[in-house]
Amino acid sequence: MLVVEGIKKHFAGIAALDGASIEVRAGESVGLVGPNGSGKSTALNCCSGFERPDAGRVLLLGKDVTGKEPWDVAKLGLVRTFQHANLPTKMSVMDLMLAGGHLVRGETIRHSLVSWKRVREEEADAVDKAWSILERIKLDKLAGHPGGKLSGGQQKLLSLGMALMGDPKILMLDEPTAGVNPSLRVELAEHLRKLQTEGVTLLTVEHDMRFISDVCDRVYVLDRGAIIASCAPAELSDHPEVLEAYLGRSGSRAVVESADRRTLS
Repeated sequence: MLVVEGIKKHFAGIAALDGASIEVRAGESVGLVGPNGSGKSTALNCCSGFERPDAGRVLLLGKDVTGKEPWDVAKLGLVRTFQHANLPTKMSVMDLMLAGGHLVRGETIRHSLVSWKRVREEEADAVDKAWSILERIKLDKLAGHPGGKLSGGQQKLLSLGMALMGDPKILMLDEPTAGVNPSLRVELAEHLRKLQTEGVTLLTVEHDMRFISDVCDRVYVLDRGAIIASCAPAELSDHPEVLEAYLGRSGSRAVVESADRRTLS
């Protein structure tokens, strides 16, 4: 589904990514973890078109999308959320949901005049779809509420709902549990597991290792822009390089087990 081959990205001469390679197969749920500043968000940006890699390439469904614009990547089925939602305060939850969907014919003046009947049908379908997703993520009662004034956890759920409006084949999430209370984290994990059973491929950047263990089949570990491990979440404690990246030194399995694995990062 997604192949990242040796991508490099520098900012002011500093390597954010230094030849990182990742593969995500169709139907998988893959985690991307690492210490702060390891290049996780930059990797998502390069995959989704928000950053252009200095070297390497990104293949989506076998097509080279390296350096493509974000909207072109999204049309192929890769949709993402962001660490900070930054939702507009004057747009309602429903308006934001509709903005996250595919463009209807009425977005152009020509089609709104010539194909007005079809435009109305598409708009009605989009509203029905938005209501269905809002009910699924339990935000339907807040449809008229300003999206930017929701709680942090509700904004994360709304961001997920907006992404689902785009019918993603692969969904990337950047720290979906940041600022989210424990009960909502459980709810979010349930949503992601359900999406995977429905055929959506997932790539999740996250610091909460328990969350990663709950929702991911495999995990890649980034450190200083390079992949240092690829394994099942339960096997991370067997990698000395991972221990050194998180704890500043190599250690034994007992060191990790004595620490709270949810706060390794």
